[in-house]
Amino acid sequence: MSRLFILFQYLLPHHLLSRGVGVLAQSHLLRKLFIRAFIKRYKVDLSQARIQEIGQFKNFNAFFTRELQAGARPLASIQGAIVCPADGTISQLGNITDGNLLQAKGRHYSCEDLLAGDAQMAELFQAGKFATIYLSPRDYHRVHMPMAGALKKTIYVPGKLFSVNQTTADSVPNLFARNERLICLFDTEVGPMAVILVGAMIVAGIDTVWAGEVCPTTGKREIKKTDYTNQAPAVELPLGGELGRFRLGSTAIVLFPHGTVKFETSLKATSSIAMGQLLGQVVSTHE
Repeated sequence: MSRLFILFQYLLPHHLLSRGVGVLAQSHLLRKLFIRAFIKRYKVDLSQARIQEIGQFKNFNAFFTRELQAGARPLASIQGAIVCPADGTISQLGNITDGNLLQAKGRHYSCEDLLAGDAQMAELFQAGKFATIYLSPRDYHRVHMPMAGALKKTIYVPGKLFSVNQTTADSVPNLFARNERLICLFDTEVGPMAVILVGAMIVAGIDTVWAGEVCPTTGKREIKKTDYTNQAPAVELPLGGELGRFRLGSTAIVLFPHGTVKFETSLKATSSIAMGQLLGQVVSTHE
């Protein structure tokens, strides 16, 4: 069955299907029916959402990108905390070895490919660390800052829209370097940090707090780089501040430079995790 699922993904018109779903998700029509069916299918818990009455959501996207109540995701408060950027499951985390990240058991992919062939950016994370968080359909779908930072650059990368669940990660080579994505480069207390928002099958869009809708892009689908170095005022986001959101589920990948952070030892592939939970800690210069 899983092989048939992968085969269908190769054959399906990814963008046509995903953008069609996007139109429906933005529509006011039948929104209650779609939301109720989705809640039942994926066992979505609205008890921590700011809006809990289905009829108050203006469309399916508003439901899917729902805001949580204040305090629903407390931030880890230890010194030098690095927090998880999203609710979901750890797909993989660990070291960037010989310029490669682990996608799934027996499958690696290039950091340079993930970063749209930008060799200079990839060099920033040589021998560094990465964490990949998969957001399932039932999860909270806003992405937050693992640590405070100032935005320096974004790169929109057109690509495929394969599903990013574990079955697909186990089977499709270079999955995260093939899919449509937005690369966000920040300057932090440990130096550069990249947060990559990876699109997926029937993801209707990716938004950021500073630019609104980024994916799908309007016009020609080509790599688009935007420099924020001299932006005034600068785009500065605090620890745990909202960065962006997915309109339907996907994956967030975080990259850190060599020798700057250590991950929480209890975390491993398949660990469930919540936004704000301790992902790791800044490595002290005195260690």
